[in-house]
Amino acid sequence: MNPRGRSSGPGSSGPRVVALGGGHGLAATLRALRRVTDDVTAVVAVSDDGGSSGRLRQEFDVVPPGDLRMALAALCGDDTWGRTWSRVVQHRFAGTGDLAGHSLGNLLITALWEETGDIVTGLDWVAALLGAHGRVLPVATVPLQVVADVRGLHPEDATVVERVEGQVEVATTSGEVVSLHLEPADAPACPEAVEAIADADALVLGPGSWFTSVLAPLQVRGIGQAVTQARGRVVVVLNLAPQPGETDGFSPQRHLEVLAAQCPGLRVDVVLADPERVADIPALAAATRHLGGRLVLAPVASRDGSPHHDADLLASALGGALNG
Repeated sequence: MNPRGRSSGPGSSGPRVVALGGGHGLAATLRALRRVTDDVTAVVAVSDDGGSSGRLRQEFDVVPPGDLRMALAALCGDDTWGRTWSRVVQHRFAGTGDLAGHSLGNLLITALWEETGDIVTGLDWVAALLGAHGRVLPVATVPLQVVADVRGLHPEDATVVERVEGQVEVATTSGEVVSLHLEPADAPACPEAVEAIADADALVLGPGSWFTSVLAPLQVRGIGQAVTQARGRVVVVLNLAPQPGETDGFSPQRHLEVLAAQCPGLRVDVVLADPERVADIPALAAATRHLGGRLVLAPVASRDGSPHHDADLLASALGGALNG
């Protein structure tokens, strides 16, 4: 039996789209994309070292499943089956016992990895069970460690650059991230992810934790190379606000400057931003042109005023950006 029951394939309609990243930002993109096309592949960061994912990573020496689980849940449909399974895989156990804090989806994914002996096959089986509208792949086939050079942490000299290790530590640092890399440096990219990027009609980067979710996957050698050489249209979805810690004080254009520095040779076709969240539109347009692209301004923020993307509004904006 082919576990990829409802995943993308030759009979799909709409453009072939690959979304890269992790966490809540990638989940927001996937919820929007499945409204635009039924040929979606998520290429997901595997550097999480906190919470349930960190515990499973350490105990079973597996890639952390948390961001993969969130991507799968986001690709669940809006019917009763999809809504139910999305809630179930996101369910987190309470209490004080051994299961406390674990997500059921993390345990399910880890179990299928043990049963199948293969990361991609296990994820395809989970996707089939959930009726996911797309495919979820890891960016690499081994666990990764985020390492950053950070300035401003030394109490006596703010110019000193220090090494910070681990996704949680980098994401919550109070200093300025100067550069980012992953360990092991020669980590093998997931071959299916590289193939999906090469075959895609469009790639979507962001939103999300800029260093640890958006930029980190591009530091995997085979993935970064595939993205810079991709024939498909590249769309960057900007965050709606700086994030406490790693991007405190960042303007929208600063996000693009960091992206260009961390991924040399990257060509961007479209940068998507909410006009209500951009203080200096000409500066952002200039930063976009520097990457070879055009700026598209569209309302994509949640109507409740929070710094989260509305799935329907983002879907509408992405539909135009992918086809226009």
